[in-house]
Amino acid sequence: QVQLVESGGGLVQPGGSLRLSCAASGSISSISPMGWYRQAPGKQRELVATITGVGRTNYADSVKGRFTISRDNAKNTVYLQMNSLKPEDTAIYYCHYLYQYWGQGTQVTVSS
Repeated sequence: QVQLVESGGGLVQPGGSLRLSCAASGSISSISPMGWYRQAPGKQRELVATITGVGRTNYADSVKGRFTISRDNAKNTVYLQMNSLKPEDTAIYYCHYLYQYWGQGTQVTVSS
């Protein structure tokens, strides 16, 4: 079993930054992919970014150049640095492990 605990969400003004963290515990393999999805009100959950155990990354087109995903395998933690935030980035952000396990979600609101 795997448990994921997210932190770092909140309210930020447009153009601001936030850093999300997701700590994994349980039966974790450092080579398995981890990452982030998000779901805005009335929309389907969508991929934000994913990183493999060797550091290969994949980003949604909408966040390329603004968001950076990273991973600390020693801490079983994945991070999402979000810069130049826009109102359309407002959503609940969910961490995943191996696309099978999910965190409880953390709210990100971008508003003036």
